[in-house]
Amino acid sequence: MESKALLIVDEQPLSLRQSLRYLQMAGKLQGFIGDILRQYVLERELETRQDLNISSAVVEQAVVDFRLQNQLTDPQAFQDWLTRNGTNYELFHTQITNSFKLEKLKAQVTEGRLQEHFIERKLMLDRVVLSRIVVESKELAEELHTQISEGASFEELAREYSKADERIANGMMGPVSRGTMPDALRAAIDSTNPSSLIGPMQIENYWAIFRVEQFLPATLEDNQLKQGMQNELFERWLAEKIQTMTVKLQVNE
Repeated sequence: MESKALLIVDEQPLSLRQSLRYLQMAGKLQGFIGDILRQYVLERELETRQDLNISSAVVEQAVVDFRLQNQLTDPQAFQDWLTRNGTNYELFHTQITNSFKLEKLKAQVTEGRLQEHFIERKLMLDRVVLSRIVVESKELAEELHTQISEGASFEELAREYSKADERIANGMMGPVSRGTMPDALRAAIDSTNPSSLIGPMQIENYWAIFRVEQFLPATLEDNQLKQGMQNELFERWLAEKIQTMTVKLQVNE
């Protein structure tokens, strides 16, 4: 018996077995199966948990907001949009509901682990705004440091002498993660204040003078940062669940 076609390509049937073989040859079968398992776990959690109830009023308001934002207030225009996107109102409504449930699930799953995860990652999340002048010799770096300490313009000397690309921005590097800094630089920054000079310090084959402009400590009050960390923890939770599952690939002819 011939296997049922999964796809029809140029009028030629492509079976599930063939499709999976193509994915395997392209090195994408594992990722494909991973996506299926991820969605399986998500849907099972959203369907079986009893603590993810969402008010129908919240969902309806989200639908209204979506239609307003996308200029789909006209019923026919909205129906055309649903058709173009291969869906219908019931499925669209379910997707909106599940998006709220998913955010609620993320909050519940990560609530007890978020603070600990934040502390673990804080070194990488804290940033410092720096400016620097990079030159080829220690002697020149020391001379420039002296000039700046005596009142010379850091910005002018950066434009004139620095070998780094940011010389065109007066030496301004912008925010730098503390976790990516060389240990010596991070230690020096941790014991100084904004507007302080650091160096000269050897960085690979060059010598650099740094000026601390501003400290940007990470905080969970930053909603974007908090959401990003929740997403990290949630994906880790999903991966742990998938790892405990017994999965067998079975394709019938």
